[in-house]
Amino acid sequence: MIEGSERFHLWVVRVSWEDGVVHRVRFARTGDRGPVPPLIRSYLQGNPVDLAALRSPAAKGETVRAVIYRAVQKVGYGETTTYGQIAAQVGTSPRAVGQAMAHNPTPLVIPCHRIIGTRGIGGFSPDIEIKERLLAMEVKGVVGRRKDRPPL
Repeated sequence: MIEGSERFHLWVVRVSWEDGVVHRVRFARTGDRGPVPPLIRSYLQGNPVDLAALRSPAAKGETVRAVIYRAVQKVGYGETTTYGQIAAQVGTSPRAVGQAMAHNPTPLVIPCHRIIGTRGIGGFSPDIEIKERLLAMEVKGVVGRRKDRPPL
């Protein structure tokens, strides 16, 4: 297994991975830069990339959390949905979705930052600032892509 990290603003994103499988993603204040999957590196540099090619073992199986994680993986770059909308899709409660997001071992691969509350952004561990910055970066990336498209 490979362990590496990439800087994202004031944070360091630590990734444990091999081939296209990401086993763990954690945010820390310190860490040396090291090998991370090229898609994650590009994403953290602000490029609008699709991380769907990366796999998380947490999304395998038929547990409630695995089903939730697969639904969350379908929320696209620059998009958001609510805990309640994911809950309705998979037949569980918004609280169960929130608990799954809190225990997500592979944020970014399972983009829990794209899941928000109906009356606010919701939580993110270890710091809500990370969620805010990830969402802002994605909105900027979507706007940038629209500028590159030729007019209809």
